[in-house]
Amino acid sequence: MDTQASTYSLSAVILSGGKSSRMGRPKALLPFDDKPLIAHLVQRLSKRFSDIVVVAAPDQTLPALPVTLVHDTVAYQGPVGGLYYGLRAIRGAAAFVTSCDVPFLQLPFIDYLVSQLDHNGRDYDVVVPVWQDRLQPLHAVYRRRVVPHLQEQLATQRLRPVYLYDTVPTRKVSPTEIKRFDPEGLSFLNMNTQADYQAALVRWRTLSAPISCTVELFGVARLTAHTPRVPLTLSAEATLGDALAVLGEECPALLGAVLSADDTGHTSLRSGYTCNINGKDFVRDAHTRLRAGDSLLILSSDAGG
Repeated sequence: MDTQASTYSLSAVILSGGKSSRMGRPKALLPFDDKPLIAHLVQRLSKRFSDIVVVAAPDQTLPALPVTLVHDTVAYQGPVGGLYYGLRAIRGAAAFVTSCDVPFLQLPFIDYLVSQLDHNGRDYDVVVPVWQDRLQPLHAVYRRRVVPHLQEQLATQRLRPVYLYDTVPTRKVSPTEIKRFDPEGLSFLNMNTQADYQAALVRWRTLSAPISCTVELFGVARLTAHTPRVPLTLSAEATLGDALAVLGEECPALLGAVLSADDTGHTSLRSGYTCNINGKDFVRDAHTRLRAGDSLLILSSDAGG
């Protein structure tokens, strides 16, 4: 399943109506990446979702954003209230839902969560990660058809999302799966206090710096490119797919022979070629995250075993 393509037909929901009592000021308006935090999140999610809904408290003021803005009819009903109002407003059949205080959203991981709505022949209404032995209801995917269940929970004051998970088909994503995309669990790093906020700013400056990788070419790939090694400078959150796209720009001779680019601009290895990272793991998943200093070895599948 093409996880990235699937996200474009769905929606995203950001819950911003919390009290922010421990922070002492509205989290959604905290300056982050030279903009209000809520704008940072909208900008990030817009890379995957054309339909974004923001759920605010009844009297909450937010900056102008390219989103559908809805307000809780009844304030502070917890995550279930935000889920209910947000999912009612989406245009897609399902939505990725997050809160407004998690600045380190990992887009490849979100793609994976979306892909799990249909898993091993089963159709799920909820896909929710489990991290540090806790369900993460505000970093999960929900089908719109759970809205009646959420409405019933609000009517009966059952305000914990876990009640929904006991009612509808729910896919729980394990820590092992999560670590493939987000080894440190940054997706779930939220900000509740001023200390959390300051620490997040420091981490963001570190994580947003460009990274350098090296591509080592072997066999036909080396002969085609007329070089054994290609250094690449990539964005901080680059994936294997990003690296292959930049490689194609640096060595156009590889396009058509070793690399192929589809109509949407995604670049991948042609059949018969494989990629190894740091001499350890053979990978083909375009969403595999890269780290500074990684060495990508591109060789024929036969040579790679």
